[in-house]
Amino acid sequence: MSAADSKDVTVEEITCADDMPAYVARPKGGGKRPCVVLMHERYGLVQHTKDLARRFAGDGYVCIAPDVFFRHPDQDALHAGDARCDITDPDAVRDLSAAIDALDGIDGADTSRVAVKGVCQTGRHPLALAAERPISAALVWYGAASKREWEVTERQPRALEDVIADINCPVFGSFGEADHIISLDDVRRFRNCLEDNMKSYEIHVFKGAPHGWLNDTMPGRYRREQAEAGIAAELKFLDWVFDPKRDKSAISWKYACESGPDYDFSKNERLE
Repeated sequence: MSAADSKDVTVEEITCADDMPAYVARPKGGGKRPCVVLMHERYGLVQHTKDLARRFAGDGYVCIAPDVFFRHPDQDALHAGDARCDITDPDAVRDLSAAIDALDGIDGADTSRVAVKGVCQTGRHPLALAAERPISAALVWYGAASKREWEVTERQPRALEDVIADINCPVFGSFGEADHIISLDDVRRFRNCLEDNMKSYEIHVFKGAPHGWLNDTMPGRYRREQAEAGIAAELKFLDWVFDPKRDKSAISWKYACESGPDYDFSKNERLE
């Protein structure tokens, strides 16, 4: 996946509250820009996430990617996928809030316009944040919908239904039909919960896309066509979210799913 041209983007590494590192990418030039807080996958703040941050900057956004797993003692093992780091919803709210607060010191960042994106393991965390403080949009990529996400646990102290009931921003969801973790039934449950709580959403399910299909550093999972379509849909959604003429009181529901007549979730496989 191509990153933005370095001529047009400025990058820097900063430290947020509690010594949390973050990678910042922003467009060159004047004027205030809307912001995206970009959460990484299970691997921590690796190059793929930085590439995505620069791509957001190339599309006109100030993007900050906080390393919410920086407290893990073995970063090399984490980045290689040989170790796991789990944070609680309250931990995520704390760290995402620190990232948003850090945007106040970034040239060109309009902190009145902030979308938060979570991917896979961190997919539910934009929702947890949106239930606690105002944000402009929650962007969920193949997360927050599997059966385990609906359980109340030590890491997830509130039922997801209750979290969704408390959010006050539109939600974008991007899922893969060939995902071995999230079934089409799971996606519909997620969609139905948003509708039951009268939350605006736009959800896309892409045919043939396995879990992790946005990550171009994992050739077995990456699906260029679906990834580009998902990014295009996400940018169009953000244009709508940040349109000053949008009626924020109106509820908008958009669901697009492509699948085959022989869909069988049990046959979906984990790919590398």
